[in-house]
Amino acid sequence: MKHRHLIIALSIFLSETVFSAFGDDSFVVTSTESTKEGSSTDSINNIQFNPEIYSMQINANVSNRYARTLITSKVRNLKDKSKETTFSVILPENAFISEFEMEIKGKVYKAYVKEKEEAKKIYQQAVSSGQSAAHVELSARDSKTFTVSVNIEPESKTIFRLVYEELLQRRLGQYELVINIHPGQVVKDLGVQVYINESRPLTFVKTPSLRTGNEISKNDEKLNPSAQIDVINNTSNSADVKFTPSINQQKTFAENLGGNKENGLAGQFVVQYDVERDPQGGEVLVKDGYFVHFFAPSELDPLPKHVVFVLDHSGSMSGRKIDQLIEAMQNILPQLKPEDLFNIIRFADDASVWNSVENKFVPVNINSRNYGSLEPHLKEANLSRAAEASSQNIENAKNIVKDKSDMGLTNIIAGLEIGLFLIKRTQEHTPNKYQPLLIFLTDGLPNVGMHSGYEITNTVTKLNSGTTRAAIFSLSFGHGADKNFLQKLSSQNLGFSRHIYEAADASLQLQDFYSTISSPLMSNITFKYVDSVSDVTNVRYPILFKGSELVVAGKTGENSDLLPQVYGTCTTGRVIFNTTRTEPVSSIERLWGYLTVQQILKERETADNKTELTKKALDLALKYSFVTSVSSLVVVKPNQTDAVDSQTATAKSSSERFVPSAPAISGPAPRLGLFAGPRLGGGSFYHRYGGYSAQSSSIFRASPRTLKWRTDSGGPRFYTTRRPYTITASIPTTTTDISSLTSSETLPQWLEDLKKNNESITTPQGSFQLGQKGAVTTRLNCPSTPTNTTGVCTIIFDCPEVFKLLTDINVYLKYFCQLNEYAGVCCPVKQEMTPSA
Repeated sequence: MKHRHLIIALSIFLSETVFSAFGDDSFVVTSTESTKEGSSTDSINNIQFNPEIYSMQINANVSNRYARTLITSKVRNLKDKSKETTFSVILPENAFISEFEMEIKGKVYKAYVKEKEEAKKIYQQAVSSGQSAAHVELSARDSKTFTVSVNIEPESKTIFRLVYEELLQRRLGQYELVINIHPGQVVKDLGVQVYINESRPLTFVKTPSLRTGNEISKNDEKLNPSAQIDVINNTSNSADVKFTPSINQQKTFAENLGGNKENGLAGQFVVQYDVERDPQGGEVLVKDGYFVHFFAPSELDPLPKHVVFVLDHSGSMSGRKIDQLIEAMQNILPQLKPEDLFNIIRFADDASVWNSVENKFVPVNINSRNYGSLEPHLKEANLSRAAEASSQNIENAKNIVKDKSDMGLTNIIAGLEIGLFLIKRTQEHTPNKYQPLLIFLTDGLPNVGMHSGYEITNTVTKLNSGTTRAAIFSLSFGHGADKNFLQKLSSQNLGFSRHIYEAADASLQLQDFYSTISSPLMSNITFKYVDSVSDVTNVRYPILFKGSELVVAGKTGENSDLLPQVYGTCTTGRVIFNTTRTEPVSSIERLWGYLTVQQILKERETADNKTELTKKALDLALKYSFVTSVSSLVVVKPNQTDAVDSQTATAKSSSERFVPSAPAISGPAPRLGLFAGPRLGGGSFYHRYGGYSAQSSSIFRASPRTLKWRTDSGGPRFYTTRRPYTITASIPTTTTDISSLTSSETLPQWLEDLKKNNESITTPQGSFQLGQKGAVTTRLNCPSTPTNTTGVCTIIFDCPEVFKLLTDINVYLKYFCQLNEYAGVCCPVKQEMTPSA
């Protein structure tokens, strides 16, 4: 009996992909983060389901704001033939899986966490031949999906158990535990139980209406879960919440959520609660050498703020998106307080600044194009000063943002640099009076001014380095924006980014985002503890917003008397808060581990050298069995070796395109599933295929699409659909890094800079990776090369003969062509180049 290894790597990053093999006793392992907006899982039309999920129980325990959720799904095959069943769970965005096991024929197969490269080695050693296919499920917004499929023998049962953990974040004055329920069928024994046990009294516990997960929901009596909420042991610190919908209730909820009643409940059950607040320095919990500090003072007045709205006015915003932005601004502007100041900038080919006196947008003519050094020119431009948030100014602003004229290109750097100049000017005129906030929204990619997201981020961060830095909050609107670029921009400038899904509720999403940052309470916050503490998470925060919470955790050392103090600036000036020590209701070590791993992974996203941070995150992930972007989940199940037949995978969409096929491989082999980690970069709706080869097996990356094997004498091949033409090609068994270019193939300086900084290329069609020499052998005809001939589209580094002709990025863009997620160039046809049929 040989072993089969199923390797799962879950990640909170974008464009996650899973690889698996299919067969008589095969597993399918998937993990995704949704990038297709407004999506839903496929319907099941057959009312008589087999295999049948006869029980699904979800049990969550919340203590010290830390939630541990166990999902148990029991499945049985009612027929006299083997049948495949799927266990699928939609996870919250910030959750870590920590346990998974399957019970098959009375035997338990438990997963374990391994370092990603080690998991790859297991894969390579186990697979001497065979093929892998991608299978990616659709999921709710801001979430990721875990799926395992396995064949069940006739008239037998299988039990799946999954545990995930998360620290609940306080937002708008409450904690929210979101539980996704998507069994895909009506379940006779369906139940959710949430036990809350906190160190401080609960102020409320409630269960709002069920949600779809793909829109901002309002309370609807038809979706009232009518959950049972009980106080435990006559104390106000604990509560037990139960939701046990009957078969008829599941069907009714399914219909009211817009689904098919026979497919059962598909939505989110939500528990909201809050605890009593310490009015000043918060509470510190200490236990077994660890501490956690929760800080959310309740008796502070909001700081006056200076808000600069920097809004995309490019042509791609025309239509529904600009209408939704206008609608959102009609509701956001009235939320400004009389003591606030605000500016509005919109950017297209150039940028325009709202003149509150004349109530019009005034273009800022920047002839020098010397971005990063515009201040002398802007000082002479006599730009309108920040407007007071008076009722008249707000009314005028609501009217002027309705103007849709002069929409054009996307000059992001112009809008951001002018916005920072206006903030700096206000700070110089009224030092330390207003909390500066810059709210930046775009639906696309920079295509005029500065084209490089990396360069924009560096320039903005340098400009925003004064004594009073502005917090920059970035909103990526729809699928065309480069979310990775915006995330880095905000994280390096005291803010955070949020994705606005291009859907009917986009205006509500914008308003919901603004509500979270509309009331800053403190700035320049520092937590101080005794010297003996160690391994402390972040102790400095730029801003605390009303309704939120700051959390610090660490090790106490020998001295458990931390003497913590919190320093910050509020409306009365610089203040010092003392804290209250409270006994925790349970261990807080895992909370510390979770928070530390999350923080390290966040730092790793924007770090130039990721090696040390990767090691730190991995060590903790392995210690606490957290499945993260640097660790993989491995399931080992005994299985007889079978032959791998030639197979073909297919997927459905609006039009058709073949992607590279691999050579047929036969012979006995254990078949595996491997999730190949996150694939970063902008334009998440573009296909993402890459290559990794080991022996005669391959690992591929793909964008979210559903692909399945089928038997076809033509050999193993998979494809997905996008465009009305067809291409075929072979995947190379080896790739060469672009650093291997010879001295005679000198890169133009702009391309060398992009390569050095590991950057993507931004084009009007989206953001694309540079790729590797030899990574894609697809040959598409293209109309014009830099040598004025027809040609074929290749990876840039496979066409060194045009390097000297690509003098700058604007010249290159004339000959740009797309190769999946890579930036190609139209290359003169060489003898070995044959366009694909």
